[in-house]
Amino acid sequence: MSEWNFLPDGSITSTPGFLAAGVTAGFKRSGAPDFAMIYSEEPANFAGAFTSCTFAAAPVQICRRRVLSSEFIRAAVINSGNANACTGETGLANADATCVLAANKLGLRSDEVVVSSTGRIGVQLPMETIRKGIDLAAAALSRDGGSAAAHAIMTTDTVPKSVALQLELDGKPVTIGAMTKGAGMIDPKMTVPHATMLCYITSDVKADNALLRTLLASCVAESFNRITVDGDMSTNDTTILMANGRSGVELRPGSEATEKFRRALLAVMQKLAREMVMDGEGATKFVTVKVIHAASENDAKLCAEAVANSLLCKTAWYGGDPNWGRVVAALGYSGAEFDPDATDIFYDALPVVRRGGDAGTPEETLVDVVKQREFTILVDLNGGSAEYWVWTSDISYEYVKINADYHT
Repeated sequence: MSEWNFLPDGSITSTPGFLAAGVTAGFKRSGAPDFAMIYSEEPANFAGAFTSCTFAAAPVQICRRRVLSSEFIRAAVINSGNANACTGETGLANADATCVLAANKLGLRSDEVVVSSTGRIGVQLPMETIRKGIDLAAAALSRDGGSAAAHAIMTTDTVPKSVALQLELDGKPVTIGAMTKGAGMIDPKMTVPHATMLCYITSDVKADNALLRTLLASCVAESFNRITVDGDMSTNDTTILMANGRSGVELRPGSEATEKFRRALLAVMQKLAREMVMDGEGATKFVTVKVIHAASENDAKLCAEAVANSLLCKTAWYGGDPNWGRVVAALGYSGAEFDPDATDIFYDALPVVRRGGDAGTPEETLVDVVKQREFTILVDLNGGSAEYWVWTSDISYEYVKINADYHT
């Protein structure tokens, strides 16, 4: 049983003091909702983590600026259907203008607004559609709008992804709410501060921006930076954490309350990270790749990510093929330093490789493991005390179809 109290139908607006909306502005030809807004009734301290891709999208550049220069934010606007990436000075001006339009509508300063975009790269934002989205979303803001907002930020996602958790700190209730989107182009390596994975998190704790940045960095490293669907990092990956202080609980560095909050925040982010992998484009398998007893964490990471991103491994998993030769090949080219003759591999609890060779488990028994919806590949390098894990998915025919048809 989880130690955490996850709320039924929880969302970003489960947190007191936050409103949200999701509307149809016209970015998507399907007519599906495609524009979301989040609004904090009080100034909110905040932190952000963003893609480390060199081609960072215009909205990412705006958000990085906010993290470095704004003390508080009050609102976020997110459009789905256009990434506003690789759009040059015009794209940057449009992202800035989006913040100005939203600020004017909400009675805020533009530096109190952050912006995110997701969708096709290399296409300029249609600003009339942005204006329409802002007008509609501002009018629709409500305390029940979290679910609608989560629907509006979807692209190739098949389900919206929202969660909220309540805990007690210093004898008072505290809430963490969050929403995310992402099913393909998922292999975030986000830095603090510094298709597509977008995540917005709300809480009613009080904490300064520096502490929120520390907490977010710790939790990103153990959640979103541990997942991969296809090994492709996006130009737009963004996570924003907002805290409005309404609970009256103030977090301070090193306190027991802060550590408990960090663990709760990690639980929220890992739950959403898991949901993104489960909803990976065309995915039929959820696979944990864990490497233990490595000489260094970097060696463990190189091995885990090589297996998790191997197309040969991922297609074998889709077909229910326990072909462990593909796993050892990925380990071998990972760049990690280890002794292949000391390496053991397990599928769930079943030995597959012993000391670098066939462990003798019948193939038909291994087939039963890799045909499951979820299983674990455990690699024991027997060379140290470091470890690392990654959550990943298989690659199916449907993944190819989705991405072959994405522009058309």
